[in-house]
Amino acid sequence: MTLPVTLSAARAAFRRDHPGIVLLQASAPHEVTEYLVAQGVIGPEEAPVRVAAAGEGNMNCTLRVITPRRRLIVKQARPWVEKYDHIPAPWNRSLVEAAFYETVAAVPGVGDRMPGLVHADPDARVLVLEDLGDGGDFTSMYTGVRLSDGERDALVDYLVRLRRIDVPAHRRAMLKNQDMRTLNHEHIFHFPLVESNGLALDGITPGLQSAADELKRDARFVARVGALGSRYLEDGDTLVHGDYFPGSWVRARGGVAVIDPEFCFLGCGEHDLGVMMAHLILAGEIAADVDALERAAANGRADQRLARQFAGVEIMRRLIGVAQLPLSVPLERKQELLGRARRLVLAA
Repeated sequence: MTLPVTLSAARAAFRRDHPGIVLLQASAPHEVTEYLVAQGVIGPEEAPVRVAAAGEGNMNCTLRVITPRRRLIVKQARPWVEKYDHIPAPWNRSLVEAAFYETVAAVPGVGDRMPGLVHADPDARVLVLEDLGDGGDFTSMYTGVRLSDGERDALVDYLVRLRRIDVPAHRRAMLKNQDMRTLNHEHIFHFPLVESNGLALDGITPGLQSAADELKRDARFVARVGALGSRYLEDGDTLVHGDYFPGSWVRARGGVAVIDPEFCFLGCGEHDLGVMMAHLILAGEIAADVDALERAAANGRADQRLARQFAGVEIMRRLIGVAQLPLSVPLERKQELLGRARRLVLAA
């Protein structure tokens, strides 16, 4: 297997081309300490620090740093996907994420449901964020743990309030986030439906490849997904989180919180609504949860049909695309979900 060579080559090339930028890592806490002191984030009296990986993030190196006085999250973007170093990724995504945090910081119901931005280093593409604690994310939903009504209502309210934000003119160009949108578009709307794309779906669930191939042969479905992908790429005025699923929702001391807006953009807000709806369905939705989301969409003057169509795409790509979920269900359930995805996408 040649993958480790590829990973080493990517890192070696970066170190050669950017000798002044340290690649932070949990295995080198002394380098993390020196970096944070040099940036003025912590004082020398707070050293040394304890460092550990924070969560199972795919895109970035995300570390939990503990000093004698406080806990911080240190997040560094590289010009690749952290979990798959052979896949290039826009290096400026941390700059966009910082702009998102700055834009929403003072917005009730949005900024106070996210970690505070403590420090941003645009050269090293590092963000230092408030640590919301060890409560973990909501991916346990896929194994049967339900959202409470209060958690669901808070998550829906966040989206309603996010849609109302008037983004300042000086941040609009940055928040278009076209490079990250292009990367995400490939993995949401295109790659899952490519014939012979190399994904060994039967290794995930025996028989899933046949179900995927059947969907790929549905010309109406493929064409509608393509049209929705074009809509996703259109610029707009609504601030969109861009990856609004249980892995971006965390249990914080004050209740449910939202993290990781690196896929944010100014565009179609129905995408966030659709993604949330999709994951409620994938987790075995309670009708009341979907009803609450749809009521909020209606009250926020969102296009409910478009939101449902985005939900269908998200279900499809999570079942037959690269970004798999910890979803332990039999083939029959996945076939049912793919059928539902088709109906949602093709809804008139």
